[in-house]
Amino acid sequence: MIEPWQEELFREQGFLIVNDVFSADEIAELQSVFDGWVDESREHAEAYGETLDGRHRFDLDSDHSAAHPSLRRVASPTEISSGYYQAACHSRMTGIAARLVGPGLRFHHSKINSKLPGTRTEVKWHQDFLFTPHSNDDLVTALLMVSDVTADNGPLQVIPGSHRGPLYSHWQDGRFRGAIEERHLAEQRQSPVSCQGTAGSVCFMHTRLLHASAANQSPRPRTLFITVYAAEDAWPLAGNPLPSVHERRIVAGEESGQVRCVSNSFALPEMPKGASFFEQQAGDRAG
Repeated sequence: MIEPWQEELFREQGFLIVNDVFSADEIAELQSVFDGWVDESREHAEAYGETLDGRHRFDLDSDHSAAHPSLRRVASPTEISSGYYQAACHSRMTGIAARLVGPGLRFHHSKINSKLPGTRTEVKWHQDFLFTPHSNDDLVTALLMVSDVTADNGPLQVIPGSHRGPLYSHWQDGRFRGAIEERHLAEQRQSPVSCQGTAGSVCFMHTRLLHASAANQSPRPRTLFITVYAAEDAWPLAGNPLPSVHERRIVAGEESGQVRCVSNSFALPEMPKGASFFEQQAGDRAG
């Protein structure tokens, strides 16, 4: 699993990269499934498929075409792929997440965020907790690198230690934009760190950590399978932005029947109406 010094590093910096969490064969299986979805997306001109709440499962960016696919999001892949379900709920990744915010651990939601070569998808600075607020903030986002993540293919950028700082408003002009105002970034004392690694590595990120990512400027894909876990005694305070049949399933430890609360103050998010939070960050009315 992980060593005590790695747990301490996660507590101090708010993120931890662990190499070789998944084997080459396991990654090849996940990549093959995703490649099939990319090929399927060539047959569509707009978001398609359906999730538990009726929104689209497969989200396409505005530059998508059959010749230039831009499948940027697959919502709740654990519902349609046994391989992705196994990776999220019964893997070494699950065990490490339990070490960081457990021992009792619940599955909250999952998705694939991909930046295919030459596509424009980017993510603005935000904190995950403001999308998925709970009674306490022992939540961790596990980002499995299905492909190699390099300096030029749109890696995750984080601000170490920012999880110990304030929760910033993600509302602007009376709407939930899913991003913080640029002026807040100047308040941070540390420069962003790029989270890179080879396929099979996982970046574990505290739910309050400030993070973002730029567009993919390379000829190589950047595909992340993202699973959000919550401590067993953390109770959701807002609707799940990606409802799933697996939501709140115990994946490590045992059910205590207790709810643990900590003091936080924030505005609750708006539920996305479109296929993904990318529309909220872009300010689209459909978002």
